[in-house]
Amino acid sequence: MLVVLLVAVDNTVLSFAVPSLSRALAPTGTELLWIIDIYALILAGLLVPMGSLGDRFGRRKLLMIGTAGFGLVSVVAAFAPSAEALIGARALLGFFGAMLMPATLSIIRNMFVVPGQRRIAIAVWAAGFSGGAALGPIVGGTLLEHFWWGSVFLLAVPVLIPLLVFGPRLLPESRDPLPGKIDPLSIVLVMATMFPLVYGIKSISTHGLDAYSLVPMAAGLLFGAAFVRRQLRRPEPMLDVRLFRNPVFSGSISANLLSVFAQVGFILFLSQHLQLVLGQTPREAGLMMLPGLMLTIVAGLAVVRVVRRVRPAYAVAGGLAFSAVGYSVVLLTGHNESPLGLVIAFMLLGIGVGSAETISNDLILGSVPPAKAGAASAISETAYEVGAVLGTAVLGSILTAGYRNGIALPGGMDPAAASAASETLGGAVEAAKTLPGPQAAELLSSAQAAFDSGVVATSLIGIVLMVAAAVGAVFTLRRVAADKDAVHDGGAPAAPGAAPAAALSAPGGVTAEDGSADRDAQAELAGSGACPAPR
Repeated sequence: MLVVLLVAVDNTVLSFAVPSLSRALAPTGTELLWIIDIYALILAGLLVPMGSLGDRFGRRKLLMIGTAGFGLVSVVAAFAPSAEALIGARALLGFFGAMLMPATLSIIRNMFVVPGQRRIAIAVWAAGFSGGAALGPIVGGTLLEHFWWGSVFLLAVPVLIPLLVFGPRLLPESRDPLPGKIDPLSIVLVMATMFPLVYGIKSISTHGLDAYSLVPMAAGLLFGAAFVRRQLRRPEPMLDVRLFRNPVFSGSISANLLSVFAQVGFILFLSQHLQLVLGQTPREAGLMMLPGLMLTIVAGLAVVRVVRRVRPAYAVAGGLAFSAVGYSVVLLTGHNESPLGLVIAFMLLGIGVGSAETISNDLILGSVPPAKAGAASAISETAYEVGAVLGTAVLGSILTAGYRNGIALPGGMDPAAASAASETLGGAVEAAKTLPGPQAAELLSSAQAAFDSGVVATSLIGIVLMVAAAVGAVFTLRRVAADKDAVHDGGAPAAPGAAPAAALSAPGGVTAEDGSADRDAQAELAGSGACPAPR
């Protein structure tokens, strides 16, 4: 949990530090974009290779290396003397961050082989993400009020030291007993897939659908096709893409991605509305978002008990439906001067995301043998990163388009100020400071109305996507029964004819009646000493 808490905080605090580091390092516009984007690009490209390396060489070993590297590079980033140095440090943070995330989930998969216990562990793991997202704006805002911009990077050091001290003693080592050969070409192909694909998606929010975004995306898809073809032909693939034939696995990945998509997209306009429309400070905005993020944690822990009685398909679909309701509340209250409606909407979204994320991650891990947990965890984390990037790019582009189409500028404005005001709400707020009172009020009123129109369009898209995702979850996950450990936990047995989650472990969706590959793999690991017995 310490690791995911740190990564979540690190992802959120940088946006608050951008004004300060811009004044200190004076980066160009392009350099500033690379400071922000390089971390996600490196991380997304290396998640799958790092997950496979963890399966081969040991997940705890990879976690410890990533922890030490992330901590050291965080210190380097904090004292970076130039924009170029900070870009390099952020790239290294992405490199070591890619070691951390798959290792945490795959260690959980191997420590907790009983589905009920594993589900609780995943709920705690997911709580680390939500807790970090909640703490990021508050801690970041507090630090930046009293210290220099680099202080936000030093947060990593006190968090990671306990893991380095106690991790080797408390965490068991595990690895794939039959890992196969390393395939350098597959590593190159997956990186060549993810780098341009993520870059292209991120470019949509700034350039729209033009050559800047479409060419990298097309290149990424071509390399992706080559990667899939190679994995299907190899007897020992780095990533068994046949896992996606399992509807439980593919459906859970989709639910995972779209849950993050919904949350990141919502935070995008919520943070702007609180700060630029209602005039709150970053710390005040963070406190307003705290109830929704806390409910994400509570829902993730509570849904563990729900799935003892309710099929996971309905739990995931219900969570996605809650997210749709949250977006619906925005349509009714988003234009009000009071933040109460948006806070309630974000609380509903938090309940939905917490529920769907916990169960979908559990189903992803439960649908593969423990020996392959690293690769499955990497796919789950990649879906998370792509969902976050898509949420920003797609919903951000819709929000920007709605704003640009709705803004009406008062006459007599300076061309530079007019250009900035027509692009973003933040630009309009800054431009209004240079205008006389009546013109400033007219510009702000028009800009806020235009922003609200963009929020309406964004919310409509969010509703449609969440409803479609909920329907898809019911169809793809319907074969999974309520927790098959319910008998052991004192609950009712699984419904007749329904397959438990852990029984759907083979790539083709093989059930327990057809042959339990998952239990065979667990027995093999237990016999070899690579996996601890269930607690």
